[in-house]
Amino acid sequence: MIYFSFVDINTYSTWLEIDLKAIKNNAALIREKTGVEVMAVIKANGYGHGARPAAQAAIAGGATWIGVARIEEALTLRRAGISCKLLVLGFTPAAKVPEAIEHNITVALFDSDLAQNYLDYVSIHGGMLHAHLKVETGMGRLGMKPEYVASFLDKLKNTGIKVDGIFTHLAKADEPDSDSTLRQLAIFDNLLGELESKGLKPEKVHAANSAAVLNFPQSYYDIVRPGDLLFGMSPTGESLPEGFKPALTWKARIISLHNFPAGQGISYGSTYVTSKEERIGVMPTGYGDGFRRAKDQQVLVGGKRVDIVGRVCMDQCMLQLDCVPDAKVGDEIVIIGTQGNETLSVDEVAERWGTINYEVVCGLADRLPRIYNE
Repeated sequence: MIYFSFVDINTYSTWLEIDLKAIKNNAALIREKTGVEVMAVIKANGYGHGARPAAQAAIAGGATWIGVARIEEALTLRRAGISCKLLVLGFTPAAKVPEAIEHNITVALFDSDLAQNYLDYVSIHGGMLHAHLKVETGMGRLGMKPEYVASFLDKLKNTGIKVDGIFTHLAKADEPDSDSTLRQLAIFDNLLGELESKGLKPEKVHAANSAAVLNFPQSYYDIVRPGDLLFGMSPTGESLPEGFKPALTWKARIISLHNFPAGQGISYGSTYVTSKEERIGVMPTGYGDGFRRAKDQQVLVGGKRVDIVGRVCMDQCMLQLDCVPDAKVGDEIVIIGTQGNETLSVDEVAERWGTINYEVVCGLADRLPRIYNE
């Protein structure tokens, strides 16, 4: 983890700048908007932002839970000193139950056979395993069918598993005009009513992802689980409410400049050939960093949009710089972020790549230095 106050930015050729104040502020805005506990989802290395610093910033902004996808992510955060409540939202191998108990990590339940495997390990190693039960209400992924939940929870009473929470996942919360989310919530609410009447309802209930935080207040329950929104990215493609700020900027530097005559092939396969004398710069960023081999891409140089020409290489790509005659070696390039009056958002990059903003940031390579501003 590298902080601005301790590093000379000029020592890097391509890097990420992460604004931890933005993550903290975004977490606080979510807490204020929803009025319930915030579980900051920090899976996939904090959506590429860096797990430990992102978790610390979210906690500073009021998050009381951290959510991850895998037990390995949870253990890494514990070893890094993250001591708040921590939930593994996905699958945890039964062999990891002793470590989950030792490090006070809550696991997800979604299958009775898996729960029995967990109980076998608890009986051998001792302790109490804390868990949240995931319910299938329409996502078609992990989750127990609602009709089996009451009997399942009843059987787990007075065992080595304590079910502290119950949750579901919403498939179309980013489509507020669809009735899908309302159908899912109705199924979930009916189940919660049944459990309450039987004295089986767990203490904590949660369903809302980032899109639901924005679109479905009735999904807030006791905890909300923002991921994209926490990092200032839109889960819906629409503009975010006032106050939310992107946390990530991706930058590089021009490392070479040449004037090439007409007819010069650029990069592998010479798919781009200069039509006249052209000024071509080299950016030390490529698909090895998570920058896709897509066509019609742009970056910012001197506050202007410039085209990437030729094929993107593993470690470099080439820029057509005729529109920036003053550009020179060492000048800063913005791949995601703002330079002057121009902005290249992560959503625009995602659109050019034919994907979503989640995939763009989660695909940022570990070899990219992450420099943190507190």
